[in-house]
Amino acid sequence: MTSTAQSSRSTTRYTGATAVSLAAAAALLAGCSSGDTSDNPLAEEKTEAGTVVVGSNNFAESTLLADIYGEALRAKGIKVTYKHNIGSRETTYGLMKNGSLTVLPEYNGSLLAYLDPEAEQESPRAVNEAVEEKLDKELTLLEPSPAEDKDSVSVNAETAKKYGLTTSSTLADLKDVAPELVIGGSPEFQTRRQGLKGLESVYGLKFKSFKALDAGGPLTQAALAGNTVQAADIFTTDPTIVKEKFVVLKDPENLFGFANVTPLVRKDGLPQEGVDALNAVSAKLDTETLLELDAQVQLEKKDPLDVARAWLEAAGLS
Repeated sequence: MTSTAQSSRSTTRYTGATAVSLAAAAALLAGCSSGDTSDNPLAEEKTEAGTVVVGSNNFAESTLLADIYGEALRAKGIKVTYKHNIGSRETTYGLMKNGSLTVLPEYNGSLLAYLDPEAEQESPRAVNEAVEEKLDKELTLLEPSPAEDKDSVSVNAETAKKYGLTTSSTLADLKDVAPELVIGGSPEFQTRRQGLKGLESVYGLKFKSFKALDAGGPLTQAALAGNTVQAADIFTTDPTIVKEKFVVLKDPENLFGFANVTPLVRKDGLPQEGVDALNAVSAKLDTETLLELDAQVQLEKKDPLDVARAWLEAAGLS
């Protein structure tokens, strides 16, 4: 899979940061209650020797994942400080390279597309290996988790009930009913292989029509919830899935590529017990769990640090 196979999520999240957006992100930190958080994530600050600096990009899921990683490390007696809501990958990857950050939640396929837009993606393990070849020599990826945040074709509850679709159903199960369904997504979804073209060539799906909306955002969510469209491109950890009881159809042919949540770390900045702690987190974190945790933060407005600590305790990792 080439760079065109990367989800529009990665495009939406990781476009170059402007000075205005970075300043706004820094200002948001005052409202973040995660402990030991820098007031300015872009400032070069001296940290106490042996302290692990955990960073996050400027969206809610990244902050939650950073808190999970940081609190898992603290549970092993490792000193941790946070730099939340920094900005785009262009900024955070630079901070990882220069040593300002020690640990960063990443999405392996999206990171590979950033480092090598032409790289093929055949499996999570192969993606990580390809990333390792392109990473700065001071950095490495730890174990990928099963949790992914990527594009999906999801149907609303009414459509799922009508056609007997469940969370065990696959895209192939739409073949006979697709001609009766309107599908929605970003304008690009209509022309991408990781969109209508691939759905037809890989799964044989020919929909009644396509409605141009946005990249998994409020227009797409509202259209699917309101049955203006019966299927749509929705990101797999979007809390709207829980709220509106959307059914995400499985993609056994991996049309939408890989986006496994994976810790990116500095080789010289994390002791072995820290490596083991983060690998243990990855082993327990799947997409369903991440979706539930995202919903707690984004829908129920819980503090991400509290959500992180509660999950680590429940998972036996605290």
